[in-house]
Amino acid sequence: MIFLLLLPSLLLLVVVFLLPLFRYSWLSFHADSVVTGLIAIPNGVANWVRLSLDQRYWQALGQTFRFAVVSVSFELILALSIALLLDQRWRGRNALRAIALIPWALPTTVMALGWRWILNTPYGPIDRLTNLIGIGSLNILGEPGLAWLATVLADVWKTTPFAALILLAGLQTIPSDLYEALRLEGANSLSSLRRITLPLLRPYVLLALLFRLAQAFGVFDLIQVLTGGGPAGSTESVALYAYINALRFLDFGYSATIIISSFIFICFACLICWFLIKVLFTPQRSFLKKVS
Repeated sequence: MIFLLLLPSLLLLVVVFLLPLFRYSWLSFHADSVVTGLIAIPNGVANWVRLSLDQRYWQALGQTFRFAVVSVSFELILALSIALLLDQRWRGRNALRAIALIPWALPTTVMALGWRWILNTPYGPIDRLTNLIGIGSLNILGEPGLAWLATVLADVWKTTPFAALILLAGLQTIPSDLYEALRLEGANSLSSLRRITLPLLRPYVLLALLFRLAQAFGVFDLIQVLTGGGPAGSTESVALYAYINALRFLDFGYSATIIISSFIFICFACLICWFLIKVLFTPQRSFLKKVS
């Protein structure tokens, strides 16, 4: 009976995930491009050899990894602060909870266009402000380092509410009796955070980490709209590089190889996070018994 109820979801999963995955895996061992007349021709591991020698791919992979690590780290720190604030009882809390979700609710393309205008040179407000105070034009989207920081800033602004929502749900599962028991022992707020909140919240932190790493590693629309991968490829992600090969160069075989390689990296990250979640659930139970 349960299987019958899950069958529609399983069929949808097969259609939108497994079938494309098998298709891309098969295509990664074929030459299918404008050169071959868009006909898939078996070429063995030639695409994978090309991938291993492609310096642009490794540059995009390194930039994607750096973007994911930095943006997700800042998001989790900010999300924890926001979740702790929204978990307190004070007037207007519910309204602020709704407002905090606005960045996450906005479509990424719309949000990226907004940030592109904010960071525009010379008409954006940031550039006007720097000229007004005498710093001069920063040309944020024209400098490789600043453009990369701009993509991180935009991603943190948009996705921090999502991580905060997960952590807020975790905070509300922690019994208030634990805080009261620790308060009777003379502990302050910082001690409660260290001894109760963070240990019991670790599984939710790892859950947020799991979702956000997978999303950040596959970032495409934000970078495509905000910087287009420039300047000089300094913000190009793996997903954008796969898109360029598929729809600009019409090299579908090599693009499929890039996609499958990204999927492998994401799977490794997910397995590591899953292992950490399984390990950290046991300390949560033991800690709960000890404090209570």
